[in-house]
Parts: sequence; C-alpha cells; structure tokens
Amino acid sequence: MADADFSGPAHPLANPGYGKRTAPYERPVGPDDWAHLKPREAAIAAYIDRLPDGTDISLKTLAKQLPYGQQAMGTALNRITRAGHLRRGVERIEGKWITRTWWSRTARDDAWWEAFRRGDAPVERRGPTRSRAYILLAALGRENSALSLSHRDCCALAPLVEEWFARDAAEGDVLSALTTGLPSPVHHPAGLVRSRLTTKIPPPPMRREPPPLRLLECVKCRAPGYAEVLVDGACGACRGDAGPPAPRPAVIPAARVRAYAEAIRDAERNRT
Repeated sequence: MADADFSGPAHPLANPGYGKRTAPYERPVGPDDWAHLKPREAAIAAYIDRLPDGTDISLKTLAKQLPYGQQAMGTALNRITRAGHLRRGVERIEGKWITRTWWSRTARDDAWWEAFRRGDAPVERRGPTRSRAYILLAALGRENSALSLSHRDCCALAPLVEEWFARDAAEGDVLSALTTGLPSPVHHPAGLVRSRLTTKIPPPPMRREPPPLRLLECVKCRAPGYAEVLVDGACGACRGDAGPPAPRPAVIPAARVRAYAEAIRDAERNRT
C-alpha cells in the first residue's frame, strides 16, 4: 500500500517560500521506510516523500489530490506527525517569521525535533565512527610515548574529553593540560589522563541564550509554543494532560516574549 500509485494532475506548488521543506540528514530511501505505519498512513507518507520541496502539503490540498476526505486526511497526518515524520511551525528568515512545514523520511523523536528547532540537529552517522575526542586520545602516544593508550582506554576516556569540547576548549587546550609537566616515569597513563581531565577541566562558558531560530506548532490546535513541551507534535492541552505544567523560568526575557508574540501574529496572517 505504501507504493500505491496515486495518478492524477501534477501536485500544486505552495506560494514561494512555503510548502514542503525536507529536514536535514535524511537516510537513503529504503524498502522499510514506512513499515511502522498503517497502510493508509504509509501510502500518504510515501506520496509526500516523493514530492519535491515547495509543494503544497496542507491538509486541504492533500485531500484534493488523494482519495481520502479531509477528516481522514487529518487523522492520517496526525498519525504521521506522531510517528516523527512531520512538523509545522515558523522560522525566522531575515528578521521575519515564515510559516514552515518540515518533512522527514527518517522518523525523528521529540528530542531530535527540539534540537532542530534550536538549529543544532544532530547528524546521524551510519556505521562505527571515531569521535574527535577518541582521535585526540589515540594520538597522545605520538605527543609523548609515556601517554600511549589502548583502544579500551580511549573509549572510556572520550566522554571526559567531549565535556572539555562542550566547554569551548580547543584540542590544543586539552593536549596542553595532558602533556605539560608529566612525572617521570608515568606508571599508569590512563589513570593520569583521567585525573587531569577531571581536575583541570575549565569552567562552563557563560552564554547568552540566542533568539529562537524556529518555533513548532501543536499538530492539533496549531498554537506556536515551546517545542520541548510537545509530545509527538501535540501540546499538553490537546493531549488532555492534567498534570503540572512543565517548569519555566521565573522571569521570561522580554525579547523572548516579543519574539513569540510576533511569531503568533505572523503565523495567523500567513494562514489567512
């Protein structure tokens, strides 16, 4: 059913700058891309996936192009959203908020979409890869033969080096901390490296939170909001969540309030 051939006129394009936008870091097309979806949703997802970026994949347009009514199409799109393939929202482009519809052949969880909203969606690598931290540790023996580490040592110590990188340390900073003033002899290289990575780690950098790059909408009520409270694309109110609200800062910066208000107004204007 996922390979259903929906013949008919060419699918219409959206207005310039709108329509389908493919999410980054997609996996190659595979035979099991839609195996986790029910037949109707799989067929619709396969159809949307074949459309080029810029085509109109709104509910009304899809219902006109495919043999499903608007109600059935809405139910199907909600299920496709919950499966991690579809998100709607707004994106800041040259100081303006533009309505966006993002599509991902690869099923993404809420954490990935939240990272995408911030502008730092992780690259999903296929097969084993060596991280920058592992490579630095493996090369220590070339800097000083007394610090030669095994593969097991490098794997165990890499998370500590990653924490240095997360604190904006350069590779030279890590190497200097590990190789300067070594005792002679070094009896336990891995233990010495672990100790120095732990005791010499720099403080966390002081960062100002950048303005939001994107906002995602609730798949049901279409209200722009904090992406971190969306579960499978739906906000707590639409999920019927009667629990306590997600924790919020005591004071929301005025710039964020203005940005969200502007996003909501722009989204409403673009929808009309």
